[in-house]
Amino acid sequence: MNTKEQLASLLEQSGSEYLSGERLATQLGLTRAAIWKNIGLLTADGYEIESSRQGYRLGPNSDALSENSIRMYLGDLNSALELEVLSETDSTNSYLRNIAISAQHNGTLPALRPWHVVVASSQTAGRGRMGRTFVSPAGTGIYLSVLLRPSFDTNLAVRMTTAAAVAACQAIEACTDERPQIKWVNDVYVRNRKVCGILTEASINFETGVPDWVILGIGFNVYLPEGGFPPELKDIAGAITETRSQNLRSRITAEFLTSFHRICSDLNNSEYSEEYKRRSFLLGQRIDVLKSDGPVPATAVDIDEECRLIVRYDDQSTEVLSSGEVSVRPSRG
Repeated sequence: MNTKEQLASLLEQSGSEYLSGERLATQLGLTRAAIWKNIGLLTADGYEIESSRQGYRLGPNSDALSENSIRMYLGDLNSALELEVLSETDSTNSYLRNIAISAQHNGTLPALRPWHVVVASSQTAGRGRMGRTFVSPAGTGIYLSVLLRPSFDTNLAVRMTTAAAVAACQAIEACTDERPQIKWVNDVYVRNRKVCGILTEASINFETGVPDWVILGIGFNVYLPEGGFPPELKDIAGAITETRSQNLRSRITAEFLTSFHRICSDLNNSEYSEEYKRRSFLLGQRIDVLKSDGPVPATAVDIDEECRLIVRYDDQSTEVLSSGEVSVRPSRG
């Protein structure tokens, strides 16, 4: 770690305790002027730092993402992850995809860590499903991707997307008072607004039917961006909370990784699919199934153990949807 990161680590570990400039200078082998300079750098990175005659401490609303702040909440999972935390990147999925493709070309894919995690505080070219842009402003969200090397076939690997939706709900619930729900397939909603989206990409080995790699990308809107969301999203997107709190983004990140790792360790277990169904807000609702030739009205009647959506059309025929898009029909009257 560089000097700035070492200073951040000490402040994060101290909690509400003030650390004097003299103590910090002694521990880091710096002058007090150098400590003051690095405090300024941390403030520019988004840390809220309180200072007094007693020294320095993180403010109650300080919520800058760092590797140390995330690892503080990972517990036993720390040893299982390779974790990178970036202030900005184009796309965390693209970042890991480049690593995976390069390893394939170089023949070093087997040496890749099976749980390589990249977290960014902002993205300049965040991507969502169906080629959409995922708005990723600095300081308000969590943009995270996991590079996985699954040993099971594609049919089981596709469950990772729904497993991530459940893990996201569990993480939000563990860190806030909110009760998130899932809109099939993989959008997470809080207070009727989308706060989380998931994008999964993979390279399939057609000889074995086993993916060479899978990248699971997820974005959380933790806080509202300054000025709100752009006009095209303001009626859809929302934030998990309106109140900043210390290390909330790091806590949600760690809780998500812990839950996702646990579910992925046994994707045959039906418990997560039961929870996925329980958290759905589509069941019983009138929806539009978005097909290539236009929307088709239907009713969402069930979700099966594979997390597929069962719909009944107005002609009473049914269909089991394993992928695609649906929208809730506006109420009439």
